[in-house]
Amino acid sequence: MEVDQDNKPTGRWIVRNIVLAIIFFAALLIVTQLSLKAITRHNQVITVPDFTNLSVEDAKIVAKRHSIRTQVVDSVYVKRMEKGHVFSQNPAAGSQVKKDRCINLTINAHQTQMVKMPNLVGYSLRQAKTEILASGLTVGKLSYREDLATNNVLDQFIAGRYVAPGTEVEAESPVDLLLGLSHEESETYIPYLIGFTLPVARDNIFENSLNLGNVSYDETVHNYQDTLNAMVYQQNPAYRPGAPVKMGTTIHLKLTTSQVKIAAR
Repeated sequence: MEVDQDNKPTGRWIVRNIVLAIIFFAALLIVTQLSLKAITRHNQVITVPDFTNLSVEDAKIVAKRHSIRTQVVDSVYVKRMEKGHVFSQNPAAGSQVKKDRCINLTINAHQTQMVKMPNLVGYSLRQAKTEILASGLTVGKLSYREDLATNNVLDQFIAGRYVAPGTEVEAESPVDLLLGLSHEESETYIPYLIGFTLPVARDNIFENSLNLGNVSYDETVHNYQDTLNAMVYQQNPAYRPGAPVKMGTTIHLKLTTSQVKIAAR
């Protein structure tokens, strides 16, 4: 067997160096992986909280608590919502993001949007509804008075007061309509509304010459987004096939996000 000058076996020296090399490269690999994790925050994700309905300042506080940031990028006008509060967000609540990620917020505009009142007198209920929505308003209460033509618009009101065509009014204001009602066409039918969202249920109610009454939500509805997703699980009066009711009858609704409740109906 060959030996070096110190009379040590050459083979042992080679093995020792191989072991040292393996240890060195293993340590280098570990350090590299730890460095990459520190730089990219690998596997360090944050669940995005729900900012909807919060003020911008409150949203910033919540974001800081979760080690993320927020910025307002757009605004919309929703009359039923608090001005300056968060309407929507991107990424959505529940998304997984990295630390310091900026969440884009769309808020409800601070300034009230104004639109012009259309002229609805002489229109049919269906035509009036189309004109109201196109003008940025909503359909309010339907009331009836004896007339030759059923569902012919006789007058238009907001908050109980006549509003002349061309008058500037607040967007999304409910427009109440006084409609004609003949003896021959004074009855309608209650539609089946279970499982519909509020906008769809509302359309069905007005299409049948009925009024939307009280709208309430159960304990599964926590924020504005939930109200958009909620569906009708109870209506009063209930759906009764073939049973006529007087036009203008009011229907009250209860909504939920629980599919179990909806399926039970």
